[in-house]
Amino acid sequence: MKIFKTLSVVAILAVSFTSCKNESQPEVKTVDVEVSKTETKAALDPNATYAKVEFGIEGMTCAMGCAKTIEKKMAKMEGVKSAKVDFDSRLAMVEYDESKVSPESLEETVTKVADIYKVKNMHKVEEFGTVENVE
Repeated sequence: MKIFKTLSVVAILAVSFTSCKNESQPEVKTVDVEVSKTETKAALDPNATYAKVEFGIEGMTCAMGCAKTIEKKMAKMEGVKSAKVDFDSRLAMVEYDESKVSPESLEETVTKVADIYKVKNMHKVEEFGTVENVE
């Protein structure tokens, strides 16, 4: 009888230790969010005069941390229609509203991301890939 009681107590303790773990996993829900491109286009002035510039950026050491960060900062500027930074060629291509953005403000945005970034050879272009000096 004593062995039966001991085994019963051990079994109950084993069940209670294994069943009392509070390891509930959080429920993960995926929500589809649709971002309308027309909202972005509506913020841009259709009557504005847009200019395109290309310039080199010195000091970038990686594609994701450097180039993408600079690209995002410029793209968020009011009046910037598009911004692309190519890490491999160290080249930025930006289309912007001339009444809201200047080449100087683009350069300032790049250098504010980090002191190591330097803008060089900024020039206005008709299409990305052709050269026409800004100054």
